[in-house]
Amino acid sequence: MTYEPISALRVLLDHGVRFVVIGGVAAQAHGSPIVTQDLDICYERTQGNMDGLAEALRSLGARLRGVDDDVPFLLDGKTIAAGDHFTFTTDVGALDCMATPSGSSGYAQLRENAVLVDLGGFEVAVASIDDLITMKRAAGRPKDLIMVENLGALREELEERGEL
Repeated sequence: MTYEPISALRVLLDHGVRFVVIGGVAAQAHGSPIVTQDLDICYERTQGNMDGLAEALRSLGARLRGVDDDVPFLLDGKTIAAGDHFTFTTDVGALDCMATPSGSSGYAQLRENAVLVDLGGFEVAVASIDDLITMKRAAGRPKDLIMVENLGALREELEERGEL
């Protein structure tokens, strides 16, 4: 199975999508050893941004994950506006798009606290460690609570080194 989060991020940026990276990829960007097989983003809920997100997703060959292919689904900005959380399978791997992740009020809050991370030629906004901890704690699944512990230890380490 293909997993190329950098390729997905490039496509999102090329389409002018405003988003913050959250989840496992964000934790990795902060130095966490957690392994993930999907890219999670929080997107801005303006119509123009949702139109751009839909266009980017179409160019990535996005299909709803866990839904039969014969179920009708029109991938456009209006459909994105009608929902909040979408899980997709794309040509470059799993991509989860959330407007209001658990424990957050959405894009504006996460973007305000985000850090810019250079991924070798381009920068993306990545949720802060504190916001990641809050979101994972709110989600409350066993795997999320394990990540809360990991991120808490990483936060302490970064504080000790003066990097936070």
